[in-house]
Amino acid sequence: MVPVGTFAEIVHISTPKTSLVVDAEKGKDAKFLYYGNKLSASEVDDLRSAGVPNLRIYPSYGMSTVSETAVGAVHADGNMTLDLVVDNVSRRKDGNRDVTTVALKDKHYPFFVNVNYGTYPDEDVIETWTEISHQEKGKVALTQFASGYLPVRYGDVWLSQLYGSWANEGRVDEAPLNHGMKVIKNKDGARNSHTSHGEVMLSLDGKARENEGRVIGAALCYSGNYKLRFDTDDSNYHHFFAGINEENSEYNLPKNEVFATPPLALTYSEEGLSGVSRNFHKWGRNHKLAHGDKQRKILLNSWEGVYFDINEEGMAQMMDDIASMGGELFVMDDGWFGVKYPRNNDSTSLGDWTVDTRKLPSGIQGLIDTAKKKGIKFGIWIEPEMTNTLSELYEKHPEYIIKPANREPNLGRGGTQLVLDLGNPKVQDLVFHVVDTLMTKYPELDYIKWDANAPIMNHGSQYLTSDNQSHLYIEYHRGFEKVLDRIRAKYPDVTIQACASGGGRANYGVLPWFDEFWVSDNTDALQRVYMQWGTSYFFPAIAMASHISAAPNHQTFRTIPLKYRIDVAMSGRLGMEIQPKNMTAEEIDMCRKAIAEYKDIRPVVQFGDIYRLLSPYDKKGAASLMYVTPEKDKAVYYWWKTETFANQQLPRVTMAGLDPDKNYKVHELNRIDNKPLSYEGKSFSGKFLMSNGLEMPLGHKVDYNKRNDYASRVLLLEEVK
Repeated sequence: MVPVGTFAEIVHISTPKTSLVVDAEKGKDAKFLYYGNKLSASEVDDLRSAGVPNLRIYPSYGMSTVSETAVGAVHADGNMTLDLVVDNVSRRKDGNRDVTTVALKDKHYPFFVNVNYGTYPDEDVIETWTEISHQEKGKVALTQFASGYLPVRYGDVWLSQLYGSWANEGRVDEAPLNHGMKVIKNKDGARNSHTSHGEVMLSLDGKARENEGRVIGAALCYSGNYKLRFDTDDSNYHHFFAGINEENSEYNLPKNEVFATPPLALTYSEEGLSGVSRNFHKWGRNHKLAHGDKQRKILLNSWEGVYFDINEEGMAQMMDDIASMGGELFVMDDGWFGVKYPRNNDSTSLGDWTVDTRKLPSGIQGLIDTAKKKGIKFGIWIEPEMTNTLSELYEKHPEYIIKPANREPNLGRGGTQLVLDLGNPKVQDLVFHVVDTLMTKYPELDYIKWDANAPIMNHGSQYLTSDNQSHLYIEYHRGFEKVLDRIRAKYPDVTIQACASGGGRANYGVLPWFDEFWVSDNTDALQRVYMQWGTSYFFPAIAMASHISAAPNHQTFRTIPLKYRIDVAMSGRLGMEIQPKNMTAEEIDMCRKAIAEYKDIRPVVQFGDIYRLLSPYDKKGAASLMYVTPEKDKAVYYWWKTETFANQQLPRVTMAGLDPDKNYKVHELNRIDNKPLSYEGKSFSGKFLMSNGLEMPLGHKVDYNKRNDYASRVLLLEEVK
């Protein structure tokens, strides 16, 4: 680590378009000066004259007890105060990341906090995290340990956040930040993005707009319990803190151990919500998402097609069907394992990862061989962090589960599900060996769907000592990361999906080891418009598994035409969640054509820049977004009608992100109309499309017996050279 200077004062952390500036004079409080649009050296020098916040970069509890704080501790002698001042500033390289560290130390105690800022050469994202340690005699109890703090100037500031529930994840909520406390938190223990998200956006110019206005984005990169706090007090600032949820998680820190908090990723854009999303998507694909530079395969998952009714003939039939439609991968979901306790429903067998040869006489290898003959890859479902009371694993190792002393454990899904204690190294070995055994026996396995269908339902570790029971949640996710590190070290190429009762693990804390996540167990296309809209605030399309499913839908029982279902699924990572043998020949042909056309637009959707145009949450009767290549030579435009009334009036949607000086030829994908659109095959300037747009018909011109109340369009725009 290279010191910047013994008495360094102004520290300027910059990205191509943003700046974060702190005052770090040795022996004094480290002060926050600025975060926003990139500043020149002279502008940095002028900051104090312009008026800056007189606020510490990492507020500590004790000597200031009135305001909200980022860190709190009880010293070995019982003292509950911290008084942190700058010791030094240094910079180092960490792979392709540049790290600036402002080292703080207590004035009296040998207690240290390193406040780190990480940047990448081509990304407009700054990651901040802390490393806390001490050299006191005895343990120090950490009572608060935020990853970062950001003061935001008081004004007409609006908060955009995601909320929801099972089958209704990723919903958008927008509201002004008013006086008092706003807290967003998770206490699930194992999953953390069903009911809320550890990512937010702050619009500094009033209610958020998609493609204009100043917006700050923040994403906590953590897989466990979190807490985001917004304190709007009597000062001129909204005080934003984000980090691990400290509730019931007081951490006893031994001498010389370093407690590292998860990164809080910050970004800033003057191009609205979509501008912040583009920053996060690019950073996510390049640095946070497993295989973020690799195209994702088009797959068929067996779950909604057969549920637990797994058998060899049925799997072969489904593989044949997806191969005939041009798909590239088949994934066999739950129900394939269990000997003493066959997995015929959700109440047994988790932990007993032995193939049920009564269902699959030729085993997993037989299915892989069948897939190879069909010219596709094969994947499999597992839930390795869980067990059931009805399982051989639980009978042999009841000590492996999370359970409080002197009490019976609470039971989850199926009335029997239990969570394994990943803080226990033996359980970590067990979970690793689930994957290791499968990949060793079947090295041609291409894809793993990793599920987690239960929260931590009661507090108690049979592994941790009685005085460290408060470490349960933190140690669970440390163990989770250790297992994933081992898996990825040995099997770097396998595709792994994060599924957790649907969208319970949509966060950048798990994505370094996972290629994608299941957005929701709800595959209803209309509801997916809303859920995928919110999810796209922070996560790129390449990470969002979006599947064509049956009608009536299995979750909402809504009947939506196939065209609409296809058009929604094609805005993410396209897949299918359906029983093909129940489809008509016409429907199969539609899917075959859609898969072929998705292959053409896949690079644009999975690697392009998103521009959200008309939000379904604005209740204008439609929703629209588009993806544009960085070279601006291709774009894919999506439009979905979200409600239907007679004589309804919908706004015309102007496009965004195109080159105004280029001409673009229009081609409709997934067309069902008897006649093409009036602009089919015609060319328009980028300037015209962004200022005027194209008229979307309110319905489809199809035969009378095929009419319905849904309408959607997907347009491919290609530069005319």
